[in-house]
Amino acid sequence: MRANLTVRRRHWGIVSSETAMRLADRRAAVLVTLALGASVSALASPWTPRSDALPPGLLAGLSMDAKAGDVDGDGDADLVVAMEWAPVQVLLNDGRGRFSVDPTRVPQTTHDHEEAALADLDGDDDLDLAIVSEDDRAAELWLNDGRGRFTIAAFDAASAAVGNGIIAVDVDSDGDRDLIAANADGDRLLRNDGRAGFTHDRDGLPPVEGISQDVIAGDVDGDGDADLVFGKENGARLLLNDGNGRFALAPVAQWPALADETRKVGLGDVDADGDLDVYLANTCFSRPQADAQDRLLLNDGRGRFSDATATHLPTDTQNGFHGDLHDLDGDGDLDLLSADVVFGAPQPSPVRALLNDGTGRFAAAPASLWPTTIRGPLFDSVMLDVDGDGRAELFLAMRAAPDVLLAR
Repeated sequence: MRANLTVRRRHWGIVSSETAMRLADRRAAVLVTLALGASVSALASPWTPRSDALPPGLLAGLSMDAKAGDVDGDGDADLVVAMEWAPVQVLLNDGRGRFSVDPTRVPQTTHDHEEAALADLDGDDDLDLAIVSEDDRAAELWLNDGRGRFTIAAFDAASAAVGNGIIAVDVDSDGDRDLIAANADGDRLLRNDGRAGFTHDRDGLPPVEGISQDVIAGDVDGDGDADLVFGKENGARLLLNDGNGRFALAPVAQWPALADETRKVGLGDVDADGDLDVYLANTCFSRPQADAQDRLLLNDGRGRFSDATATHLPTDTQNGFHGDLHDLDGDGDLDLLSADVVFGAPQPSPVRALLNDGTGRFAAAPASLWPTTIRGPLFDSVMLDVDGDGRAELFLAMRAAPDVLLAR
């Protein structure tokens, strides 16, 4: 792992701007977004580990990214975990919330895996995988046979890039999922022909200086297409879609001038006004002079963002390598799950839960909901209903510590 340490995250279904999703994409999104309000019946219960749910010892390595979806078509939520210098793990759910691994189902490639996009890429109504790697530049495309067995396909359009992140989104409204790759050596728009044949569109994205660590998509300006927010080591940037999958850098009147070292971007309606706001997890890891304060940018509904950090977020001077928007207390608004990673510390820092008051102002969750014993170098999280009981669980992908499944 190089100095530009990569942090990855989930992409919520709530940020998709596509007007039509394929059945397989619904399968991925519904199983995850259903969990947004799934914990309502457990308001007084603390989050606690379900130690029996995950294969012992398997996920104690360098987990970087997690995705949830029904990969084998049996109606429950499975997990995909991208791991550095280890095979990508596909964890199959038995329907009762216990996961197992069958290594014969997936290619056992060992690369510097950073993130995987889970979506129907070839139009056959099952969930495929596009995976990017950083140090060894080994991007991969895995196609699903519908039963959770994956084979490697050609992926020349993404080759040789220093890959830190990837998402699947229909940028040109043609009904298939294109791919956006966030790279250290130039971001890429990979257009899909509908059958998982990808072409690098060299004119689709404007050249934007800086190392990209993250990217997320959503319709921020209300015009019906998917815009992009890149988390970069020299400041997050907003790129606006013209409706045909051609992007332009947002003008200064719409996006504040930022110079933070941003490692993670979250997108969701935190203040309940019907538009998508932006959360930025910041560090001073590669740039010691940077401000490590995380940021909250509020949208006016037309894609014009203002910095509400001073009034809406607690002060934070540590390395924010992770941040996701989840409804942690079941009250219908989006809370924050974040983690400050201190390398070389005698024990991991607590994973932090910040609760939303409904207007986008966040404060620390009480220990009765989120115990301080939940610790670890958290690099990603995903909320899902693993056992079909209508209540949410949380999967925490840890780096250099065992991954955790939490329930209430």
